[in-house]
Amino acid sequence: MNISSQWKETGKSAGEVYAFVSDLRNMNGLMPEQVSNWQAEKDRCSFDIKGMASFNLKLDEQVPGKRIRLIPDGKSPFGFELILHLREKTEMNSEAMVEITADLNPMMAMMVKNPLQNIVNIIAGKLSAHFG
Repeated sequence: MNISSQWKETGKSAGEVYAFVSDLRNMNGLMPEQVSNWQAEKDRCSFDIKGMASFNLKLDEQVPGKRIRLIPDGKSPFGFELILHLREKTEMNSEAMVEITADLNPMMAMMVKNPLQNIVNIIAGKLSAHFG
């Protein structure tokens, strides 16, 4: 299953946005209210999603100014990755899009599709508002 937000303008260069999101300690303010118990180091984070599960993530791939990819760090309720994509529009403006790719059976996919869609939309919206 692949879930993604729409592209959102950031009002900052892709490099500036990348510098912010590549340090996971900065991501707490971008999380929806369903996320609790947020803890982070520069390259790892852990949190709970109310009504779902607890997650531990780590930075897996970093392409400066383009994307960061987070994957489960240790045991996870299901296989997935969270990717933040960036694209430069002008020298001082970029767009961001959040994507979750998850390996779920059809029944689980039906149950979590809407909450996951909500999460990616909120993260993208809050990222846009943070810089905009």
